[in-house]
Amino acid sequence: MLHTGRRPLVGPRCRWLRCSRWCSAISADLARTMMSIAQQGPQAMAAGPVAEAIVRTVKHPPLVPGIVRTVRAGAITMADLAAYEAIERPPVVSDYRGYTIVGMPSPSSGGLTIALALNQLERFDLGASSREEVLHRYLESTRLAWADRSRFIGDPAYSGVPVLSQDYADARSALITGAAPKEPRQPGDPLARREGAIRGLDEPRAGSTTHLTVADTDGNIVAYTFTIEQTGGSGIVVPGYGFLLNNELTDFDPTPSHPNAPAPGKRPGSSMSPTIVLRDGEPVLALGTPGGATIITTVLQILIGALDLGDNLAEAIAAPRVANFNGTSSVAEPAFLTTPEAAALRARGHAFEESDEIGAATGITFSPDGAPTAVAEPERRGGGAAAVTPPL
Repeated sequence: MLHTGRRPLVGPRCRWLRCSRWCSAISADLARTMMSIAQQGPQAMAAGPVAEAIVRTVKHPPLVPGIVRTVRAGAITMADLAAYEAIERPPVVSDYRGYTIVGMPSPSSGGLTIALALNQLERFDLGASSREEVLHRYLESTRLAWADRSRFIGDPAYSGVPVLSQDYADARSALITGAAPKEPRQPGDPLARREGAIRGLDEPRAGSTTHLTVADTDGNIVAYTFTIEQTGGSGIVVPGYGFLLNNELTDFDPTPSHPNAPAPGKRPGSSMSPTIVLRDGEPVLALGTPGGATIITTVLQILIGALDLGDNLAEAIAAPRVANFNGTSSVAEPAFLTTPEAAALRARGHAFEESDEIGAATGITFSPDGAPTAVAEPERRGGGAAAVTPPL
């Protein structure tokens, strides 16, 4: 989660959680959990009845009658929950054409991968280029950034991460030619590290990820991406408390030498990319999206549309999407495959695989006087919700 503002965004008690009008709209079990959090804060999930229920559920997964699949018990303890700490890390901050891009830090790969790609695009005058040329350079910068992401990025407590020097980005962007390469790109050498395996294509997958973008009249802005990984998480609901357990372990890389390989106490990587854009310290844009691996490319494509091509945020969010994950082909929405740009990119050597939809973004843009405009997906995932409400 990224936030900027002058006062705390969440107090010790969330008053609306105690309101029966809200609680009546959700299940009684989940309402019980939310009431516990409202009364006790995060401690409700670390000790007491809710925590005990989590441990009991992990160790003895509840099964529906007649189930035939093997459901393995976990090994979590009350001490594990009590010891858990949310670590506040400084965001990834980069400059792009006079804008300050603020992104999520590692172990999420989103902020760094977007910064790596934008730094590569800095030397190209995208505003004076055709959309086909912009899309070609977007795909190629993403391909190069993805090679570094897949090689280096992991929990910063366990491994180093690529540097964001412009010299390094310029050296990488020099590899971008007028044609698409026929093989995946190899990672660069930002840390002079050469050991370990190199991952190839990260397959995009559907998941239970949600993004909210919120601003208030006091200047607080929140770009918040949260996830339980795959749809339904682990498929296990904590009995009596109404919430699903996640299966975030699948965000680790199984390669033992990889920076994102699992280890005790280690936090898995992700693609979450909540982003806030500033100019001269004032907010310009805040956005984010769900979508697995396509989160990164969706946010990047929207940023290019809004900051380089002159699209308003609604146009940038609605535009047909295409994404490359350092594979020999890119995934593209049906609406993109019918565009003249897609035909021109094929002539450059790009190949495409169809994907029903890519991402599901929400965002807020701010006029020079600070007035917000909220935008959500018009159609993807059934369409999103966006509104600006008057102060109470």
